[in-house]
Amino acid sequence: MRTSPSLHLRGVLLPGDEQRDVWVRDGLISMDPVPGATTVGSGGWIVPGLVDAHCHVGIKYGGGHEDHDGAIAQATTEREVGALLLRDAGSPVDTRELDDHDDLPRIIRAGRHIAMPKRYIPGLAVDLEDESQLPEAVRQQARLGDGWVKLVGDWIDRSVGDLAPLWDDDILRAAIDAAHSEGARVTAHVFGEDALPGLIGAGIDCIEHGTGLTDDTVEMMVEHGTALVPTLINIETFPSIADSAGRYPRYADHMRDLHARVADTVGRAHDAGVPIYAGTDAGGSIEHGRVADEVAALTAVGLSPTDALGAASWNARRWLGRAGVEHGAPADLVFYTEDPRTGPDVLSAPDVVILRGRIW
Repeated sequence: MRTSPSLHLRGVLLPGDEQRDVWVRDGLISMDPVPGATTVGSGGWIVPGLVDAHCHVGIKYGGGHEDHDGAIAQATTEREVGALLLRDAGSPVDTRELDDHDDLPRIIRAGRHIAMPKRYIPGLAVDLEDESQLPEAVRQQARLGDGWVKLVGDWIDRSVGDLAPLWDDDILRAAIDAAHSEGARVTAHVFGEDALPGLIGAGIDCIEHGTGLTDDTVEMMVEHGTALVPTLINIETFPSIADSAGRYPRYADHMRDLHARVADTVGRAHDAGVPIYAGTDAGGSIEHGRVADEVAALTAVGLSPTDALGAASWNARRWLGRAGVEHGAPADLVFYTEDPRTGPDVLSAPDVVILRGRIW
C-alpha cells in the first residue's frame, strides 16, 4: 500500500464562513497542524467530497450492462468532477471489484432493482413471479448491498395504459420490515401519485424522483421522516418519454403533466421540510459526471445555493453515514479557488480532488 503524502489546505470550510486550515496525514483529515505538509490549496473553498445519491455505475449510457472497464470509466468520470461518494441506486452488475481501486469513488450499493415481469426496463431488475416473494427478495438484496435496497414502486401498466403501483400495501410493509431487520434502508423508484401512500405508510426510507407528490403525501413524508432524491435532470427527459409513448396517450399526457409541475412539486416538499438530496440518475439516459447540474437544478426549485450544495456534500454524507471534513475522518474532499456555490461551471471543475488522502 502506498504511503499518502501529508497535505495542507486553507480556505473557507463550507458550510461555515470562516477560513480554516485542514491537514491530511496517512489518508486521514487532521484539524491539528502536520509539520512538513505540502500546501496544495490556499485562499479558496474547502468542501467534503461531493455525493451523487442516485447513480448507476454499471448501466451503460443509452442502455444495457457495462463491462468492467466501462464501470471503471464511469466511476473515473465521477471522481474528476469531485463526486467521491456514490449511492448506486440499483445496478445489474457487481461492481465490488472497483473497491480495490484506490483512485475511484466509494460506492454504497443497493443491489439490483426489484420489480415484476414487464414492469421495468428489461434486464435491469430482479423480476418476481409473484408479489408474495417480495419480502424474501428484499432480504437477499439487503445482504448483497451496502445498507440499501431499491424497489420499483410504479411503472407503466400496459393493461391500463398508465403508471400504476407494483405492490400491495401489506406486502410492502412486510418487505420494508424485512429490510430493516437486515439493517438496510429501502428506497423506491416512483413517478406517479398512486404508489406513494402505500410506500410511505409502509415505512420506506426514501423516494426516488417523487414527481407525483401531493400535499397529502408530502405531509406523510414529513411525518415519517422520508427523504427525497428528485433527480431533476432526469425529469427533463419526461417529454421525450411521452413523445415515444404514442400507443399509450393517457401515460404520455401523465408524464408531460408530471414534468410541467415538477418545480412546484419539489419546491413544496422542500418548503414543508422533506429532506432532499442530490442524485442525477446517471447511467441509462443520463451521462455520468453531472452532479453540478443537479445542484443547479435544486437551486432553481427553491433551495438556497448553500443548501443545494449541502444536498450533494455534507448533508448527503451525514444521511448516508459517511463523515465530512472532521478530525480523523477519511480524507475525501475537494478544493475550489472560486466559490462553488456560484454555479455548475465552478462546481464541476474542482481545482484539487483529494480521495483517500491522495491528490488525483
